[in-house]
Amino acid sequence: MADDAFGVRVTTLGSLADPVRRALYRFVSDSSDAVSRDQAADGVDVARHTAKFHLDRLVDEGLLVTEFRRLTGRTGPGAGRPSKLYRRSRKEVWVSVPSRRYDLAGQVLADAVERSLGGVPMAEAVDAAADNAARIVIEAWPPGASDEMEGMAEVLGELGYEPRVEGDGKTGSVSLANCPFERLAADHRELVCGLNHTFVTSVGERLGCSGLDVSKHRSGPGCCVRVSRSSAVPRES
Repeated sequence: MADDAFGVRVTTLGSLADPVRRALYRFVSDSSDAVSRDQAADGVDVARHTAKFHLDRLVDEGLLVTEFRRLTGRTGPGAGRPSKLYRRSRKEVWVSVPSRRYDLAGQVLADAVERSLGGVPMAEAVDAAADNAARIVIEAWPPGASDEMEGMAEVLGELGYEPRVEGDGKTGSVSLANCPFERLAADHRELVCGLNHTFVTSVGERLGCSGLDVSKHRSGPGCCVRVSRSSAVPRES
């Protein structure tokens, strides 16, 4: 049940990556009352059909709820059809810039504590919990790229790591310009960086990236790990 809920949160945050959808969500959230499609379209300056598409997607994700009401206040024959209105749901969503994923870290650590209470040594529990989180993420966000490194960068980009592909296809690497766990890592670096290394490694393994290495990398800002082509596994030409 916890795994399913986490997967839903991952997908929900991904739905807000679209700038129009995010603007509509903010407009509806900031309104004191439910709003119509026309009001939402005017509020973010998009076409009505565009607003309808994105508003209904937000409803599908559980971020908005709908109700039907006559905006004129009139009742009886001739009052017209009720309008479909949108208001924010009670689902919690947290977005930051640069991207932080404290929900992901919290899920991993809570899972690790439960495993530890069941008798698993804490270090093993953290690794297992991080691997489980990677499984959930890959199930929620399967990459579209065929190349291993591009697929890895695609998934990590969705998670806010801000990947930067460097070098050529044979010896290239991916540096991660952002740490999604910045504040936690500042106070608990060994724990959080270890968790992060296991998580990113597991993401690669669950993507089937046998030709990539994930190594700890602490020189300069950004994430504590780096993804590179494996020298032990040559790429097919």
